[in-house]
Amino acid sequence: MKLAWCGLVCSLAAFAAGTEAKVKLPAGRADLQQGEKLFKVHCAVCHGPNGEGMRGPALTRARLKRAPDDAALVRILENGIRGTEMPGSGVMNEREVRQTAAYVRSLGKVPIKAVPGDAGHGAEVYRGKGNCAGCHSIRGEGGVQGPDLTTIGESRSAAFLRESIVNPNAAVPEEYLLVTVAPTSGNRVSGERVNEDSFSIQVRDAAGRMHSFWKKDVAQIERQRGKSAMPSYQGQLSDAEITDLVAYLASLKESK
Repeated sequence: MKLAWCGLVCSLAAFAAGTEAKVKLPAGRADLQQGEKLFKVHCAVCHGPNGEGMRGPALTRARLKRAPDDAALVRILENGIRGTEMPGSGVMNEREVRQTAAYVRSLGKVPIKAVPGDAGHGAEVYRGKGNCAGCHSIRGEGGVQGPDLTTIGESRSAAFLRESIVNPNAAVPEEYLLVTVAPTSGNRVSGERVNEDSFSIQVRDAAGRMHSFWKKDVAQIERQRGKSAMPSYQGQLSDAEITDLVAYLASLKESK
C-alpha cells in the first residue's frame, strides 16, 4: 500500500513539474517505410516530399524547435498546433502517428544541402533594390504590412522562398486575406484583414495604420482570397539577385 501511494505521489509530482513519460518510437525498417508513406500522404503537401520544407517548416534537422523530444513530436502530430496551419492527425491511429514520428526523426539525419547564392549580397538586395524592409521586419526593424522575417530561414525552404518572390499568389497563407471596406460614410480602406467577427472587422492598411469598422456601418466588404499584396519580383530582379536574396532569407534563423 505504501509503495502504491508513493507511486501515485511521484506521478502527481511529475505531472505538476510539467514532465511526461518518454515515448518510444518504432525503429524497424517496416515501420519507417510505413511512416514514409503516411508522411507523403498527410504531411508532404506542407513540409515537402522529403521534409525539406514548403509552406510548413523544414524537418531535415536534428532538433525541431517545437518538438525537442519524441513525446512532443507525437503530441503535435496528434493534436496539431493551435493558431497555425498545422492540423492534428485526424484519420491516423496511434501506431501510425508513431510510425510517422519515427520517419520525421529520421529526416534529421539527412545532410542539409547548402543554399546557393551570396547571402551578403542578398542582404543588400533586401535593403536596397528589393525594398523588402518597406513591408517586412527583421529583429524589429522594417515595415509591418508583411510577415516578420526574423527566423524565416527556419520555417520555409529555399524553394518556397524563391516561389514566394517570383509568384507571391502561389504561397498565400489560408488565414491571410486582403479586403476593401466601404463604409456608409467615409473613405474606402484597403489592406490586410487582422480580425473579423459577426459585428466588426479590423484592417491594417499599406502604411501600417489600423482601421476598425462596425459592420452595421459598412456598405460593402470586398474579399480577395488567394491574393497577396506583395508584387512579383520576376523581371524586377535578375535571376542572380533573386538567388542571392533567397540565400540571405534562408540564413535568417533564431540566434543561439
